[in-house]
Amino acid sequence: MADALNAGAAPRRRGLPPVADARTRVLILGSFPGEASLAARQYYAHPRNHFWPIVAALLDEPLAALPYAARVARLAARGVGVWDVIVACRRPGSSDAAIRDATRGSVRRLRRLAPAVAVVAFNGTTAASGEATWSAAGYATLRLPSTSPAYTRPFAEKLDAWRALAPWLRE
Repeated sequence: MADALNAGAAPRRRGLPPVADARTRVLILGSFPGEASLAARQYYAHPRNHFWPIVAALLDEPLAALPYAARVARLAARGVGVWDVIVACRRPGSSDAAIRDATRGSVRRLRRLAPAVAVVAFNGTTAASGEATWSAAGYATLRLPSTSPAYTRPFAEKLDAWRALAPWLRE
């Protein structure tokens, strides 16, 4: 609770740039990068986050075993992009509950960068708070359970829910 109260005093942080291009058909939006991701300048850098193992299973690719640049290249080759609903905010630590003074990502920016996006998938509840904006812009949307280690559901349960993304992942 103290972290949430002190969020206004936290420095304003910028997130990571979108990983998307003209080939992107599927956009996965998180909330805002955690401390490990911001420090590494890599999406889903926390070693216990299930994002890379889940997407690896869906794509049948060894993503988790690859260096970050190779992971991102494989996502791009398969038409998958990654970004966040929130592109800047004040937040001490990594808890979404502590996010204050949030600036949301621009649908217009993403549309220019990745005009072929057909579906936007939200990684967790905080990310899904942006669903109405993306849906109103004409995108199909999916709400998926968070891959964060803070969301303590078993890996198999998360993976099963994420399989809803499979129809859009076919090459």
